[in-house]
Amino acid sequence: MGTRLLFYLVLYPLSILPLPFLYGIAYIFYLIIQYIIKYRKKIIIRNFKNAFPDKSGKEIERLTRRYYHHLAQIAAEMLKMLTMSKKSLRKRYSCINPEVVNQFFEKGKSVILISNHYNNWEWMILSLSMQYKHHGVGVGKANSNKIFEKLINRARTRYGTEVVFADHVRETFQQYEQNGQKVAYMMLSDQSPNNIDKSYKTMFLNQPSAMIYGAEYFAKKYNIPVIYYAVIKDRMGYYHIENKIITDSPQNMKEGEIIEKYIQLSEQTITENPEFWLWSHRRWKLPVTIEQANMHTR
Repeated sequence: MGTRLLFYLVLYPLSILPLPFLYGIAYIFYLIIQYIIKYRKKIIIRNFKNAFPDKSGKEIERLTRRYYHHLAQIAAEMLKMLTMSKKSLRKRYSCINPEVVNQFFEKGKSVILISNHYNNWEWMILSLSMQYKHHGVGVGKANSNKIFEKLINRARTRYGTEVVFADHVRETFQQYEQNGQKVAYMMLSDQSPNNIDKSYKTMFLNQPSAMIYGAEYFAKKYNIPVIYYAVIKDRMGYYHIENKIITDSPQNMKEGEIIEKYIQLSEQTITENPEFWLWSHRRWKLPVTIEQANMHTR
């Protein structure tokens, strides 16, 4: 009951407000999370230091401040997602080269769109079926609060995107691929895996890392082309999507090659503007040794 009241009496009414007004509220939120509660500050600073060992203390401090500011803006944009119109979404979030994806629709093929929690990923879920000719399916992790999950997914899927979670992803791929439906599967592959034994171990941002293997697994099983997409921030509240083909013949790739190419592209995106990645999550909580990571070389 408390979750529904919060959603309908607080979050939803706030979402109706103009985005510039929400950014004003977000600035207050930024001051609170940085200077008062210091939200996950130790985790953020540790992640920055480990990822960029050559940066000075002042540079890390500046990145941390910028990250908090970005996080507050993203919170405002996620809130706006609940009531954002199609017209506004198309204006603020668009793909500059949709033909990279749509060519596979014309060939009767699904695609796997692989990326990370960089810039605004929620608007990508909301607009997925608007960006490309394929039916959009967002693959994610389930929320522990099932009521909130149901409410937020109702908003996420109102423009045609379907959302599935890890416990149903196998059945989803099987159903759509066996029926010959053309689907764009959106997979954010920078989360920490649930099971380290089923992960791919390598180096990511200068650290031994356990990587989610799902995108490569399903790409090879069903021979689905894999496309990396980067969400680039043009200015506050405006983004564009850039697509790059990782492979159009995954079954010809060596084990781990798809993941390694994804990592290389992710690192390029993240290092250009590091403050736009999700540094406050515990990405490296699972133990991976240097020896395990070095088994795979790029």
